[in-house]
Amino acid sequence: MNIDNETIAKMAHLARLDVNPNEQASLLKDMNNILHFMEKLNELDTSTVEPLIYLTDEVNVFREDEVQTEVSPADALKNAPMQDGTYFQVAKVIDKG
Repeated sequence: MNIDNETIAKMAHLARLDVNPNEQASLLKDMNNILHFMEKLNELDTSTVEPLIYLTDEVNVFREDEVQTEVSPADALKNAPMQDGTYFQVAKVIDKG
């Protein structure tokens, strides 16, 4: 199978891409190279190869969620530019009026 300029234009339209006519020849060559590579791969006998579902044999290790206080309120407010001892203070952004 070969790709032609018409196929490139149709794929570009479907993908909503604006293909520069100067780049179309390079794109055509690259896409045909990809197809030829895939044809080479299709020649391989893979009947004895197990399907690959996962890349590794590792299994996720889940842990229980535990509530932990890692930063105290005092430590959180320590570097705040403006605070009142309990809360962060920020500049007023909404005018009630």
